[in-house]
Amino acid sequence: QVQLVESGGGLVQAGGSLRLSCAASGRTFSSYAMGWFRQAVGKERECVATINRSGGTTYYADSVKGRFTISRDNAKNTVYLQMNSLKPEDTAVYYCAADLRTGWSTSTRPYDYEHWGQGTQVAVSS
Repeated sequence: QVQLVESGGGLVQAGGSLRLSCAASGRTFSSYAMGWFRQAVGKERECVATINRSGGTTYYADSVKGRFTISRDNAKNTVYLQMNSLKPEDTAVYYCAADLRTGWSTSTRPYDYEHWGQGTQVAVSS
């Protein structure tokens, strides 16, 4: 089992920055891939970024490429999402999730992730 706790959300003006953190416990953190997803009101959950177990492979949705950076610190059992140049359309609840399959590849499909955090709200004002 894996437990995930997100933090770092909040209200920010357009053009601002936030850093989300997700602390993991349970299974050895360096053995699985992680993803950040978001869900806006009335929309489906979408994959924002993923990172494999070593941190050597990452993926970004086109909508955040060049603005967001995913990283992980396996010594601290934590994955991060640095969000810069935020836009009102980034407003959503952000979730971190754990994919306990191979760990070396990543998936953008929510159903491949067995464990989810409780979510943290990000609101960007114009």
